[in-house]
Amino acid sequence: MSDRRAPRGARSTVVTERDREILAFVAQHRIVLVGHVQTLLGTSGSVAYSRLRALISCGLLEHTQVLHKQPGWYQITRAGLAFVGSDLPRPRIDLRCHGHDIGMAWVWLAASRGAFGRARHLVSEREMRSRDATAAADHRRTPGAHEELEPRAGGDPRPPFGVRLGGVGPRGQVRLHYPDLLLIGARGERVAIELELSAKGGRRLETILAGYGADPSIDAVLYLVEKPQIQRAVRSAAARLGISDLVHIQPVAWPRGAEPGAGRGRSQVKAPRARAARDRVEAPAR
Repeated sequence: MSDRRAPRGARSTVVTERDREILAFVAQHRIVLVGHVQTLLGTSGSVAYSRLRALISCGLLEHTQVLHKQPGWYQITRAGLAFVGSDLPRPRIDLRCHGHDIGMAWVWLAASRGAFGRARHLVSEREMRSRDATAAADHRRTPGAHEELEPRAGGDPRPPFGVRLGGVGPRGQVRLHYPDLLLIGARGERVAIELELSAKGGRRLETILAGYGADPSIDAVLYLVEKPQIQRAVRSAAARLGISDLVHIQPVAWPRGAEPGAGRGRSQVKAPRARAARDRVEAPAR
């Protein structure tokens, strides 16, 4: 595909294929840092900054500085989403979850490089929620639409993605849980990836795990955890539910400067531990 110019009204800038790669990556996440883009492109920080500034100048990205003494983050704009043909909504920031959002961008980069097994497709939480909402609207208009779980030709996975938790929500809707990332393997297997940076209540954790255990479309669940107590809680809950063969736990270590709270650096989940996760998860339990 040839290079394209930025939308009208923006400064005259040629948007290259590498810029489109940046935009597609940023679209999948609520926020990203320059270190993420540096890792994505495999280039220097100055080159990453240069491309990000160019995309900001033509209105496809925006930069926000919110937290004191922390680097700002980048988000895609509506014009950026339209430019790459994405029907995802513009991302919203929840400051309570910004560390988790930063960490998930690192996890996505690690997964895209095969850290957790061979991936035919990666589906972010943003994409899962958006596509389920679209499928639900289609179903209301055309009952029976979007019921398949198998990927389309080319590996594009179909909804639904939400894992049922039982019962109904406050507005009468089905209660659903979405993994932080869904890895579609070479044979179409689905591996749900959860980045667990803080402990959930025991009942909530068991409800989520029970939902995974009852969902025939989920072949394995990988929990990435920082703290030993969270690892113990997940392992105990899975054992009580009898799904220890489904749930895999991987300690995650952030190289210096790439911690979700730090927001700096160019790296990803450490390779030796990532390889261990791949060995366990590549052959699903089901």
